[in-house]
Amino acid sequence: MPVIQGAEAFARREGPTGVLLCHGFTGSPQSLRPWAEYLADAGLSVSLPRLPGHGTTWQEMARTRAEDWYAEVDRAFDELQTSCDEIFVMGLSMGGCLALRLAELRGDAVRGLVVVNPSITADTRLFLLAPVLKLLVPSLKGIASDIKKEGASEVGYDRVPVKAAATLPGLWRITQQHLKDLTQPILAFRSVTDHVVGPASMKLLREAIPADRLEVRELADSYHVATLDNDAEAIFEGSLEFVRLHSGVSKESTSGE
Repeated sequence: MPVIQGAEAFARREGPTGVLLCHGFTGSPQSLRPWAEYLADAGLSVSLPRLPGHGTTWQEMARTRAEDWYAEVDRAFDELQTSCDEIFVMGLSMGGCLALRLAELRGDAVRGLVVVNPSITADTRLFLLAPVLKLLVPSLKGIASDIKKEGASEVGYDRVPVKAAATLPGLWRITQQHLKDLTQPILAFRSVTDHVVGPASMKLLREAIPADRLEVRELADSYHVATLDNDAEAIFEGSLEFVRLHSGVSKESTSGE
């Protein structure tokens, strides 16, 4: 299946500190590509995989499940481990949920987490009704490109495959159940105005993670896909500072010098 131009996976090996980036539901690596390149330019080894069924057609995505998306993130983590001494995991929206789930299962192998508008519960009726809707309709109106910045756009689907969406509640549920098992430091970015993910997900995160391990920064000038929006630089710079603060390897190796 041909990949949409710009939606290709990205990887660059630079230093002993690795970063695994996870994109969102119906999106593609394009939504995180500037972030990935920023971190790689700073001397970090970066992996940004394309999740199964993404970056091609929504019809292909309809044949995939949350388990498939997690498996790809897990595979990319294993690959990154072969060349890195430590790994940070970061994600946008559903990618934030995948990052949290990976950290729950991998434990100390994940050094820290950065999530942007993470989706860890059903914030819209679409996802609440998806298990029933999948029996009635193949797709619904898309959720891609919720961006405030003029001229910016996300490479994502204009339709949501309902069968694929119906598998998200299972991922949310298992992730929620184990949030309290997390021991890593977490930096979370939250857009004040988000038309895709509501406040319930961040509320769950705050309730589960002690304040001394969770920092939440608000993004006043961006919508859901904040990594392509007006506050993108704040995310990029903040995540790099977070890595340098919590890195266990030589500071010189993460300085980009």
